[in-house]
Amino acid sequence: MNKQNRLSQASSPYLRQHADNPVDWYEWGDEALSKARQENKPLIISIGYAACHWCHVMAHESFSDEGIAAFMNTRFVCIKVDREERPDIDCIYMDAAQLLTGRGGWPLNAFALPDGRPFYAATYFPPDQWMDALNQLSHLFQNDYGRVLEAATSLTEGIRTNPFPGIADSKPFTPDEYHATYKNQINTIDFELGGYAGAPKFMLPSGLEFLLQYHYLTGNQKALDAVVITLDAMAKGGIYDQIGGGFARYSTDQFWRVPHFEKMLYDNAQLITLYSHAFQLTNKPLYAEITEQTILFAERELRHPDGGFFASIDADSEHEEGKFYVWSKHEIESVLEPKSAEIILRFYQITANGNWEQGKNILRYKDDKAKFAIDNDISVSELNAVLQKANASLLNQRSLRIRPATDDKILTSWNALMISAYVNAYKALGTESYLDGALRTARFIEINMLKENGLLYRVFRDGKVTIEAFLDDYAILAEAYINLYEVTFDLHWLQLSQLLTAYVWNHFADDKNQLFFYTSDQTENLIARKYELSDNVIPASNSVLAHVLYRLGILLEKGEYSEMAEKMIFKIRNEITRQGVYYVNWAMLLGKMVYPSFEVAILGENAVSVNLEMQKRYLPSTVFAGGMTENLPLLQSRLVGNKTAIYVCQNKTCNSPVYSVTDALALIK
Repeated sequence: MNKQNRLSQASSPYLRQHADNPVDWYEWGDEALSKARQENKPLIISIGYAACHWCHVMAHESFSDEGIAAFMNTRFVCIKVDREERPDIDCIYMDAAQLLTGRGGWPLNAFALPDGRPFYAATYFPPDQWMDALNQLSHLFQNDYGRVLEAATSLTEGIRTNPFPGIADSKPFTPDEYHATYKNQINTIDFELGGYAGAPKFMLPSGLEFLLQYHYLTGNQKALDAVVITLDAMAKGGIYDQIGGGFARYSTDQFWRVPHFEKMLYDNAQLITLYSHAFQLTNKPLYAEITEQTILFAERELRHPDGGFFASIDADSEHEEGKFYVWSKHEIESVLEPKSAEIILRFYQITANGNWEQGKNILRYKDDKAKFAIDNDISVSELNAVLQKANASLLNQRSLRIRPATDDKILTSWNALMISAYVNAYKALGTESYLDGALRTARFIEINMLKENGLLYRVFRDGKVTIEAFLDDYAILAEAYINLYEVTFDLHWLQLSQLLTAYVWNHFADDKNQLFFYTSDQTENLIARKYELSDNVIPASNSVLAHVLYRLGILLEKGEYSEMAEKMIFKIRNEITRQGVYYVNWAMLLGKMVYPSFEVAILGENAVSVNLEMQKRYLPSTVFAGGMTENLPLLQSRLVGNKTAIYVCQNKTCNSPVYSVTDALALIK
């Protein structure tokens, strides 16, 4: 057995995956940086995450090679970073790679001066290319230091550059800007196969959420069609785990057939929300089914006993990508009785040769169930019964295989996405256990991660919290707590949202630029203090925070919050219309500002149940408050005897109370 390096003591499962490497890895910290300064050696900063397939490949090919490792140990100080624990470090060196090569990804490998300033960065290297890079960069550092210093100085200046200098444009917003964002987006949709055109295909839930909102606000049918085509295709495809529920991270092809098999909590949480919203708009049973199955997957495979959720499940098992999930025709036939096997083989397109690699099949289907039932001379109910029984048998058989590793750290921001997912599924489907799930996860975060002064931690593992939280943790959790308040009317959650927001206001704000830094002024001082502005697979922390400020400004009547939300969106307004899907969460806030938004106050004994009845509908431009007490400005002087009254308001001006959900919804329409 190999002697283990110091990463065997790391808290991160990703770092511990490298504990057997002959590379003398350090975690990021003073020990490694001091060694580099004292010995005047350049840094190798290698960044990845536990579910990353190509990170595993490079670890196996290069970092496990004794000769390569010896060279690295002699010439460099080598640091391993879990990007999910330290996105602040990842952001800096990813910027370096983008500036140098125009592309990024993981594993990310940066070469830096002993003070952390990068002079080169790129992604995956095969072993021979990695060895060439090590030789060349070591030679440069030792023999042409002036050139290396010049590159590091220039690159660091680029990393530190403010992406939006100058004065914010504060001209009033118009619907035209919102429409321009839609036109920019809709032109990138693949209306034949769903999703955004091209391959690989990432799901980008924020972009699809924007299209749902655009349909709701404008009545545009094409926007809804784009979402329906996409959600149907994803549900049928190999990207969705047909027998276990839950989605893989992305599709390697344009047809949604072949996934990159890792499963991430953040994807699945956001897709629960998206399918819940789509169900509210379309009432398609498939969307309820996907929502329920994905929640079951998360609870079965990712939930900590105390209520938090683990980060991810690896793509690989037994050193092979997807091995846990694929099937041979013979395996299916050996598990199921012949008649069911015959239907399952046809439905999931399973062949002896394999629908992926030789002999390997990814479960997916082409025709919807109604068409398949007609073509195969059975009823839909019979087909559903066969699928339900067969899927359960296959799932049970699959559970006997060697399972991919789980990254069992609990991340605050990703768990906050899961809180919101539960809330949105509860609103759409009315399942009480989903509200219980939201409350359980919210309490887990409150008890373990949040301090009384608003200080938040990012990582929980083995009963310990580590790493002070970043802006995404604060913003996404503050949003989740507002969402939880709006279905429970428990003021506690709104107060926690305000506590987090106040902490961010005091420790993350860049008053000069009306934006918020990704890192607190209380944490480690890296070579650059960055903003997170563009929406990606997770919405940007600044865009989420702008939504939080907008909603809290209404619920708490805090004018400074409302004003800051406007200043933030003014600051990046040009990017909203130009950058399409990468600024869609900002665009959704723009939609709330240029189209009528509503505040609904519900007071009385049945306030919570009346509220749920209203929120069964998709109402993306409405803020809800209520309960039995007049404990918010919006609720003052609104209790009416022993009745449950509903007030529909705009800009702090309310209609006369109504006493039925139908009447209240009519006022919103």
